Amino acid sequence: MPRKFTADGAEWTAWPTGWNTQYVRDEFGLLFVRGTGDDRERRVTRYSPTGARIRDLSLDALTDTELRELLATSAPAAMTPETGYQR
Repeated sequence: MPRKFTADGAEWTAWPTGWNTQYVRDEFGLLFVRGTGDDRERRVTRYSPTGARIRDLSLDALTDTELRELLATSAPAAMTPETGYQR
């Protein structure tokens, strides 16, 4: 289930990527999307949940401030395997 939040005056949506690392439930991927169509921006990061080890529950447990911090450390979609290295 996606989460919407605002960062730097823009509305972003955060989605669990579903990508598994070797750490399985100790690390989850997040896809951040801003905009639509050709103008959309996608960024990806990974995080270690501090509570629930289920993707959707751990995303729900994150505060907007924590989401903004994760967005600040995210990488462009073209640099990540979660998006197939595509913009």
